[in-house]
Order: sequence, then structure tokens, then C-alpha cells
Amino acid sequence: MTTLNPTNVHRALLPSRQISKQFTVSAQYPFTMAASSDFLRWFKDIGLEDLPLVGGKNASLGEMYRTLTTQGILVPNGFVLTTNVYYDALQDACAWPELHELLDRLDVTDVTLLEKQAAKARKLVYASTGTEKLRSLVADAYLSLEAQYGRGVAVAVRSSATAEDLPGASFAGQHESYLNITGIDNIFDACRHCFASLFTDRAIVYRINNRFDHFKVGLSVGVMKLVRSDRAASGVTFTLDTESGFRDVVLTTGAYGLGENIVQGIVDPDEFYVHKPTFRQGYRTVLRRVLGKKQLTMALGNNKDGSTTQNEPTPEDQQMRFCLSDEEVLLLTDHALLTEDHYSQLAGHHMPMDIEWAKDGDDGRLYIVQARPETVASRKKSAMLETYSLHGKGTVLTHGRAVGEKISGGITHVILSHDELALFQPGEVLVAPSTNPDWEAVMKMAAAIVTDHGGRTCHAAIIARELGVPAVIGTETGTQTLKSGQCVTVSCAAGEIGTVYEGDIPFEVTTIDADRLPHTRTPLMVNLGNPDLAFHTAMMPSAGVGLARIEFIISEYIGIHPMALAHPERLALADRQRIAEITAGNPSPSDYFVRNLSEGIGTIAAAFYPKPVIVRLSDFKTNEYAALIGGTTFEPQEANPMIGFRGASRYAHPAYADGFALECAALARARDAMGLTNIIVMIPFCRRVEEAERVVAAMGKNGLVRGKNGLEIYMMCEIPNNVIQIDAFAAKFDGISIGSNDLTQLTLGVDRDSDIVSFDFDERDKGMLEMLRLAVAGAKRNGRKVGICGEAPANYPDIARYLVKLGIDSISVNPSSLLRTMGAVHEAEGSH
Repeated sequence: MTTLNPTNVHRALLPSRQISKQFTVSAQYPFTMAASSDFLRWFKDIGLEDLPLVGGKNASLGEMYRTLTTQGILVPNGFVLTTNVYYDALQDACAWPELHELLDRLDVTDVTLLEKQAAKARKLVYASTGTEKLRSLVADAYLSLEAQYGRGVAVAVRSSATAEDLPGASFAGQHESYLNITGIDNIFDACRHCFASLFTDRAIVYRINNRFDHFKVGLSVGVMKLVRSDRAASGVTFTLDTESGFRDVVLTTGAYGLGENIVQGIVDPDEFYVHKPTFRQGYRTVLRRVLGKKQLTMALGNNKDGSTTQNEPTPEDQQMRFCLSDEEVLLLTDHALLTEDHYSQLAGHHMPMDIEWAKDGDDGRLYIVQARPETVASRKKSAMLETYSLHGKGTVLTHGRAVGEKISGGITHVILSHDELALFQPGEVLVAPSTNPDWEAVMKMAAAIVTDHGGRTCHAAIIARELGVPAVIGTETGTQTLKSGQCVTVSCAAGEIGTVYEGDIPFEVTTIDADRLPHTRTPLMVNLGNPDLAFHTAMMPSAGVGLARIEFIISEYIGIHPMALAHPERLALADRQRIAEITAGNPSPSDYFVRNLSEGIGTIAAAFYPKPVIVRLSDFKTNEYAALIGGTTFEPQEANPMIGFRGASRYAHPAYADGFALECAALARARDAMGLTNIIVMIPFCRRVEEAERVVAAMGKNGLVRGKNGLEIYMMCEIPNNVIQIDAFAAKFDGISIGSNDLTQLTLGVDRDSDIVSFDFDERDKGMLEMLRLAVAGAKRNGRKVGICGEAPANYPDIARYLVKLGIDSISVNPSSLLRTMGAVHEAEGSH
């Protein structure tokens, strides 16, 4: 007989505090002697109503096999040894009193004692279940399984406890499972080990921490045909986003080989998102995918130590490919939604699901091998907002402009050049002269950001807002005042001024239920460019996205100049080789751009669907475009990129027309193939009416026809000429969005990023207020929607009041400013 090692080996999870409560159990055990017919059931004969008899996993397997296989879902067949086997075996062996002696007064904080008592308990259960009667029962059932699948069919032997897969406690991974088991003796031995695993160290501690009585939890064992995913792939599908709890997507993760590597978290799997509402409408398109490293592949094997699986390095060419095709992802999505609908109907309310799948390498088909209610993300409260406040004082080390409203702290790390980025550690406070797109990977790891230079719309400020990381920008002397290794607190919770304090100062975070916030008549929208934040941000109380910048997607997820992808033949050899490596596996370099940009845009649009999402076409300046791979080949050097070759002037120009065509193709794919018709396209920095006509015509030639399939095209009103000729511009567009940053800069003639004159940058200037009035009045006069996207209404309540008085149709601010703006707008509406 083979000595079995479980596929999961767990140490106990010790509680963070002493567990003093002890459980006492009456002498009345939770069973009566069962009829022999209740010792074994086939999947077709069980369902969710049989949970006390077969446990959570097996009840769900039976439910799917009995009800969902008729709808095209494949579930391997199998049989179940019921909890009556466990109860009766221990009763016949007179094992209950000894189990009580081992566990009733067990202090699980004593690791040595826990391991000793748990081992004795497992040995007792293993011995009690070794009867010839039970072996004969297993043998007869396995012969029936061989008749269906062939002689010597390999099986998975899985534990299923009566107190698992519950909304409040999943018990995931507490008990053992065994894979690739063949032969009656080995299968019977695996079943006995499963019964004994009710008393693993981890399971004992988990039950005590969650206040489950050891002796009121039974365990059954399922034996099912093994899906040969060792020759293909396996993974998990969730019918929500597991990080945010957002429920309008299906998330599938996958890797090569057996699924235990994903369950244990030892590989980085591929990830695929599909948008539920548009999928149900018939749009069969993957919303977004992320290529995982898939470092290891779990294969089958009979090892000397008795284990039946082994990990092998995944070949590099397989790591660079997705483990599933789009068609397979969509099929899993269909199965996941059928499963969610079925379980939700049974529950009487929406029931997000956690579903294990496996692809059989022999027949190439996808099987569902487990389904349970999702028990973590689905319990998160949505629409919760946070406010921060310091609870103490400290020495001020430096100050500058505040970005966001959060407080954070950590150990400073001064980075003066790109060459030092590799030294940065997660959780440190990044201190730098300035930042650029090459720094974004490090910025994601930072607890806070401090820079010498920059204004409210510089790279560091924009990325910090997107990431939700507090940043103090434009300190002038931050890299000189702060030294690496200092403990600091960075506060952006006091308005416009951000401060860096010496030491670790305590602060308070207040969470507010957004559902109880005051309603505003003026729709409040959010500015967003990072798809990674879309699902979380969409759960806040907003009317949609007033400004979705695609620059972040291009720089972070693509990193290559659009013209370099459209015309790689014009590049230097080194750039061509680098782009070839990045885009490998795609039909063409252009397809790489279109897919990645459309998936980034689509993720933001899907998160807010069906609310409007206003997507601004690329508005990089020439120096920013040049920083992309291949960019120097296509970009001129300009003395003043701020008012140079940017925005609308690029789109129909021969120097960028082919790159613009790729942007249009990505937007058309998001709207037409993904079904995200809530996307509105916005043209930035459009200087002249004739330019507007050229751009709209170019969009039409590239598949974005104004009015077709409900497409609306907006103009960003950010140049004084846009206001002066508002009537002429309004005739060319469906809506106007005031860009307060550039409009203020060009109205006052102030470079907002200049360390010398930026003090004159003020949206409250009388001339600027008049510009706002003329823009709003002109748009309304022409029957056009008009909104504003910028931080002015958030930073200055008097501007919020002024815009409300003008009757503006919407206000869009950064997510961190939404709560403050909501209060200002509600107050302003009450006074008018």
C-alpha cells in the first residue's frame, strides 16, 4: 500500500491572543445509527439539501452534477462516503471519549501540545475507519466508476466537512485531499486519511477561533474521476472581483498543471476578466487579461516519499503564453454565470461563487470540479469613503502642495536618479527631485511620495492620485532636508498644503458609508486613468467618469510609442528588437497596442457601466511621447511642449495620423466588440474650429462616426479660443468639458509647473471666473452638456458654489476629493 502525503500540508494558525474559552460537549453525540444505504451516495443522488450528510463540497458537487450538467456544464462523476461513516465508525470503535480527552481542554497556543494531541486524534480516527465493511463498500463503488471511465481510472479523494463553504467560515484548506489515486487499497487508505484530517492542527485551531464545536462537525469523503489537468491547465473562477468586491465581472485565474499551485499561492496565474452585463447582452469578448509567470507546473507522479504530485519548472515559452484561449475563458464565464444564477435562485438572493475548474489534457474539455459561495469579497461593504486626521504634533521637516487627502508614513529613501530605483524597498517613502513614467513601478510600492519640483498636475501628482498614495509635491528642498533612513509621517489631510513631519505620528482614519451622504442635484463624477483602481472607485457614489486619461494606460501597460508600433520599420535595430520581444505572441505590433489600450479603457468603462465614461484621447506632450520606446524617432524637440505639438493638432497630422488610427481602433473595439457604449470620446487641446472639423473627420475614417451606435464626441474647453468661439465649437461636438488647469494657465499666462511663478496660478482669479461663466453659458445656449474636470471645485468651495449658481451640468474631481466636493456642492445647492 502506498503511503500517502496530502497535496496540502498546513501548520496551525495560532490566534493573535490567548484563547481562554473551552468548549464542553454533552454526552449526546450528534448522530444516530444509520442504515447502510446512507453510508454511500453517488453525485446524482445528492444536492445542497444533503449538506449534513455529505458536507459542503460534496453537496455542491452533487448539486451541480444533478442540475447543471443538463445545461452543458461538465462535472466528473463520483461517489461520497457520508458523515454516517465517520460517526458510526467512531461509535463502533468507542473512540468518542478518548477524543474528548484529547481536545476538550486543549490550549491551542501551546504549539507542542497541539501537535501531539492532534496527531493522536488523527491516529484514532484513521484506526477507527479501517473496517473491512467500509473497504468493501469503497471497492464496489470504485468498480462502478471503472465501468464508466475505464479500468484503473485515477481519482481525486477529497474531504468535505459539514461546517465548510459557509458564508461566515469557508474552512478552505483545513482538511486533506489526494490526487492521482488508483487501486482499491490506495483509495481506501486515502479515504481514511481524509476522515482523520478533520483533526489537523490547522482545522482544530480554525474551529476554536470561529467557535465551532469539534464534535458537531462531521466529515464525508468524495471520490471523483480525476481530470487530467496535469497535461493542460486548471484554476479558479470568481463571479466578482476578489479585491474590491465589485460584482459585475467574472474573474478567471489559471496556470498549467493541477490546481493546487493556485490554491496555495505559489505561482502567479494568468488572469482574465469578463464583464457580466455586456456578456449577457451577447458581447463575447474578454474585457481584460494579465499574463502571469506561471513559474511551476504541478504534474502527477509516484514519488519515493509517497506523494502523488510533483512540481516542475514551466518552460519559458509556455510562461509567455496564456494558459487559456479567449474561447475557453468565455466558456468558463458562461458556466460561472449559470452556476451563480442557480445558486442565487436557491438562496433567494445574489450569491457570488468561487468555482474550481480543470482542463483535461486528454479530451481538451473544461470541467467544473468544485463550486462554493465566495466568502470574503462578497461580504465587503461597498461605497465606503475614508477621511484622515492627525492625532499629534511633530517637527515639520518640509512642506509643499498636497496631493490627495491621506496620511501615511515610513522610512525615507532618497532616490536621485533612475539608476538607484532598484534599491527602493516596498513601504518606504519615496523622496526624489521629480518623477517620470519610468519610476511608476517604484511609486506603486511607496507608502508616500515627496518631490522637490512639480505642480498639481505634474507626473508625480497625477500618479499619486491614481494610486491613492499621499504625496507632497514641490517642496524645493525635500531631497536636501530629508535623509535616507528617517522615520517620517506624510500628511495631505490639511487642505492644499502637504507636510512631512519627523517621526511616527498617530493618525485616525474615519470610514463613512457613502449611502448616507447627502444627495446632490448636480451630478458628481470622478477623474480616473488607472484601470487597476476602476472597480474599487466605481463603488463610490459617483455619476460616472468625467475624465478618463489614456496616457496612463499607454505609458504603464504598453510603454511603446504608437507610431513605433504602426511603423516599426522606421526604428533603429535595438528598438525594433525590444518591441518584437514585448509584442511577441500578438498577430502584429499594432494589435498589441489596440488590445492593451482597449482592455484598459474597457475596464474603466465596464466598472461604471452604464454610467457615462468620458475618455480623453492621448494628450502627451512631445517630451513625454519621446520617453516611450521608439519615441525619439518620431518626436521633435520643442522648447515649450506645453503649447506645442499636442492634443488635437497631432491627430490628423501626417506625423501622428497612423498612431491616432490605433487609438481610434482601440476605442472602437471597446465600444463595438465589448459593447461598452457608455464610452464618450473627448478631444483635448483643440485650438481652432477648422482643427475640430479635421479631427472629427479623421475619427470617422477610423471607425468612430459621431452618432453611430450612440457615439458622442466632446471637446475639452481649455484654450481661451474655445470660450471666445464657443458657439462655433459647440456646433461640432455633443458636449463641452472645461479643463480648468490648462484654461487657467493660458488665461493667466502662468506655467503652473514653474517653481518661480506658479504662485500666480489661481482658478479664483476674476478673469478665470468670467471664462467659466462664458463657457457654461455658451454651451447651454447651444443645447450642449457642459461639465468641468479639475480640482478647482474640490480645493475651493467658493468655485463649487459659483459653478452651481451657473447651472453647470456636472463636476468631475479625483476620487480622493469626492467627499469634500459633495459637501461643498450640497451646501451650494441649498443656498440657491
